[in-house]
Amino acid sequence: MVTILTKKLRHRGKINMSVEVKEKKIRTDLPYKVNVVENQWITLSDGTNLSSRIWLPEGVNEKPLPAILEYIPYRKTDGTRARDEPMHGYFSGNGYVVVRVDMRGTGESDGLLRDEYLLQEQDDALEVIDWISKQPWCDGNVGMMGKSWGGFNSLQVAARRPPALKAIITVGFTDDRYNQDIHYKGGCVLNDNFWWGAIMLAYQCRPIDPKIVGDRWKADWLKRLEEQPLGAGQWLEHQTRDEYWKHGSVCEDYSAIEIPVFAVDGWADSYQNSVLTLMEGLSVPRKAIIGPWAHVYAHDGAPGPAMGFLQEATKWWDHWLKGKETDTLDGPMVDIWLEDHMKPSCIQHVSEGRWVGLENWPSKDVSKKVFNLTYGKLLNEENEKEEIIKIKTPQNHGLLSGEWMGAGVPGESPSDQRLDDGMAVVFETDVLGEDLEIVGYPKFEVELASDKKKAMLFAQLSDVDEDGAVTRVSYGVMNLTHLEGHGKVVELTPGEKVKAFVGLDCCAHKFPKGHRIRLSLATTFWPMFWPMPEDATLSLDLSTAKFILPEFNGSDSAGPNMNPECAALTPTTFLSEGRVDRSISYDILTDTWTCITDGVGGVFGEGVYRFDEVDVMVEHNLKRELTLTNGDPLSAKYTIYQQMKLGREGWMTDADIVVTQSSDMDNFYITGHMKIKLNEEQVFEREYDFKVKRNGL
Repeated sequence: MVTILTKKLRHRGKINMSVEVKEKKIRTDLPYKVNVVENQWITLSDGTNLSSRIWLPEGVNEKPLPAILEYIPYRKTDGTRARDEPMHGYFSGNGYVVVRVDMRGTGESDGLLRDEYLLQEQDDALEVIDWISKQPWCDGNVGMMGKSWGGFNSLQVAARRPPALKAIITVGFTDDRYNQDIHYKGGCVLNDNFWWGAIMLAYQCRPIDPKIVGDRWKADWLKRLEEQPLGAGQWLEHQTRDEYWKHGSVCEDYSAIEIPVFAVDGWADSYQNSVLTLMEGLSVPRKAIIGPWAHVYAHDGAPGPAMGFLQEATKWWDHWLKGKETDTLDGPMVDIWLEDHMKPSCIQHVSEGRWVGLENWPSKDVSKKVFNLTYGKLLNEENEKEEIIKIKTPQNHGLLSGEWMGAGVPGESPSDQRLDDGMAVVFETDVLGEDLEIVGYPKFEVELASDKKKAMLFAQLSDVDEDGAVTRVSYGVMNLTHLEGHGKVVELTPGEKVKAFVGLDCCAHKFPKGHRIRLSLATTFWPMFWPMPEDATLSLDLSTAKFILPEFNGSDSAGPNMNPECAALTPTTFLSEGRVDRSISYDILTDTWTCITDGVGGVFGEGVYRFDEVDVMVEHNLKRELTLTNGDPLSAKYTIYQQMKLGREGWMTDADIVVTQSSDMDNFYITGHMKIKLNEEQVFEREYDFKVKRNGL
């Protein structure tokens, strides 16, 4: 037994429910004993061998059971092993075969990973599902699940309708690859597009394990290194929502999905927008949960409280794969963690709030609360007189914004927004005479003119405490050349008024009595977004401005199981602790800001460790350095330094990778180099020099 640690969360809600933060319980008494097949080849029709790891409940050969597939590129042997063992061991211990497959060109699987979410990736998955369904240990029923990439492709594969696939679970996912993923937001380039491309480059330079593939490992590895594409560059080639992004975006045709869907995400992640749109678009049995968590599975939930995700998932599988009567569809369609006000901090270990329910989306329990704008004020009454304000934000607006995507690491949350708001144009309500709760998507609308052909508009919703502290609730950004849709660029005519809008991220928050609601507007947001090529000034007509909040008047819900559990952990020896250092510095003489995030001994501070069962040591250091001079948006530069070490005695690899992104008026540039050693001897070197024309950015 594991001691349960609890912390009472304070609630100012309607029912004043209390939620306990509980330590995860490690279960060693699950119904089935489990045997693990370390590597099983799955041969596709074109001869490609995919590498898989399989959890088999004892007795499954005599009595076949349903199977669960997770299909991702992150190396089953030494990549996701620490996460796989306690999760997949749990499902298997409850009577499921679990098959964890490395996609084509990743881990020990044959081939080359040429990009994200390709048709080839889906085609391979269809073959894998068919193979699983025909194995003697499978009763023909297959489920598919995953977080992030695995959540994306679970939806994509479901839309392909393989006969054996009966239900899916998707976590930290998107239904719109252009506007709700790590590459673009509101038509603006996220700097995480470059970060993610750099990480995938490092991930893919890891060697193929000779203990699994034999002597051919080195030749196959060097071929993979030679042919590995530069993802960040590929994604910059598609700056509008073209066919490239429509592929794999299930919002193009929700009706293609004909099986039950269970969707989960959290407010500290950046994929929460897709949960409600998916629930609205689907017509199949469906359930969703939005908790407080970052981009992690919810039984590991950070910030807390974590939930009993594995129990809820098992009930889902039991219902749809085993035909058992469970309560998996009882309660509201969507359980939502409605956050209480919390003091702003870049470190949030625990979220305070309560569970509320939505029977559907759009919801009858959510109505529009409209504020009008005048100088410095958010008003309930109409403002009919023409009032023009000009906005031209310093380039460093956004320094305390936190990370676009949270991973549960200290320093990711937005800090007190007073500093950033001091560079923005701010509008506030009077002191609230009663609590106001919101659930859904805020929106800002206005007529404006720009003095440049290209510009962005940023909008932020915040909760202002009685002492003046400012907590961000939601934000959004809009590339003003995309006002006619993200599929094309329509440059602005300087001085000509246009109808503009900014959709803010989905949120659930309670503004307490005595606080104020704040709207902040800006034309920049660094270091989260790459700057526009020119420093634009926007003229906003406040008589046309509306700030619309989704006011919630619904009911509390019981919420999901809040007792996190998992199976036994994988044996691991930690060799040194990791950390993530964060700093912001300012050169007064040059008016230049430098933001540094340094993951020492682990991208997310996970440390240096060895997986004991396979005797593989893993170390990944990543330093991000972003610099910008206030007077010059073309001064923006982003450099990422990585060192990836992996291996065992006699088979130790070491990759040094440096990549830099910059731009001028017309083009983006990515340059860099990679050097790789095997047992201290350099075996590979590659230079990167990528250029792509700016298109409305």
